[in-house]
Amino acid sequence: MENQTSSDVKYEEEYIVNSRGVKLFTCRWVPADNEPKALIFLCHGYGMECSISMRGCAGRLVRAGYEVHGIDCQGHGKSSGLLGLISNFDDLVDDLSEHFTNISERRENRKKMRILMGESMGGAMVLRLHRKKPEYWDGAVLVAPMCKIADEMRPNPVVIKILTALARVIPTWKLTPTPDIIDIAFRDPEVRKEVRSNPYTYKGRPRLQTSYQLYTVSMDLEKRLEEVALPFIVLHGEEDKVTDPSVSKILYESARSTDKTFKLYPGMWHSLSYGELPENLDIVFADIVRWLDDARNAKLEEHQKFANDHNALEFNSK
Repeated sequence: MENQTSSDVKYEEEYIVNSRGVKLFTCRWVPADNEPKALIFLCHGYGMECSISMRGCAGRLVRAGYEVHGIDCQGHGKSSGLLGLISNFDDLVDDLSEHFTNISERRENRKKMRILMGESMGGAMVLRLHRKKPEYWDGAVLVAPMCKIADEMRPNPVVIKILTALARVIPTWKLTPTPDIIDIAFRDPEVRKEVRSNPYTYKGRPRLQTSYQLYTVSMDLEKRLEEVALPFIVLHGEEDKVTDPSVSKILYESARSTDKTFKLYPGMWHSLSYGELPENLDIVFADIVRWLDDARNAKLEEHQKFANDHNALEFNSK
């Protein structure tokens, strides 16, 4: 395990081995001096990795008082597996579920709120984690979630049919005809340079099996948006060319959740937690932290009401 501490943030990283024997990189950021308000579990986007791409995001959240955990999915970042290959999306969700649950069930964490946060593919993972354990997670921050791949990114139906067939034969080949995701996802040119120069991020066309998995998952989520029942905020850039902002609005309107918020940002692109211009990141994170604080306060009030009702019931029964 590697530890680093600044004046206000403590950072740790370590490798774990999942149930399939795959070595996975994990990391966490903790307030250096204060008890965390809640736990936030980050789910990174396709081709990305948690320690660098989420560093600015995690720093903002920790300085707002939250403890943040990340993990590189198999085939991503510093974890094992062929870079950029997603053989089975459900396996990745299982890894995240096991790791995040293990952290949540530690004695010191059992009373802390558990918030899932994911951008793009990570947003799809959040929704799948919620479906896997509908009552377990206390809330979700969904940043440009991959509930539907934007039309600009999607090959025509004939090509999709051909690619699906090829994925069974040559799953690792980089043949999916898509625009350069880095160019259209990250608005800040400095961030684009950083992503391209990072040896742990995946560059190039998506592998066939990866494309098949992401396409299948996005189609599945789009059909089942009404099943979402946990408190959430969904944030999307109006100029997003990677995932479809109109589907985030449909998610907001369709979800069974009683506590839900939708933010659409004019002029902003796909990567709102990492790739936007600095002044826009300030706007986005102000909205995220405000929602997190409100969700935490609502949970505390709920607990207090429950305790008061319980005490009143005991008093009246005497």
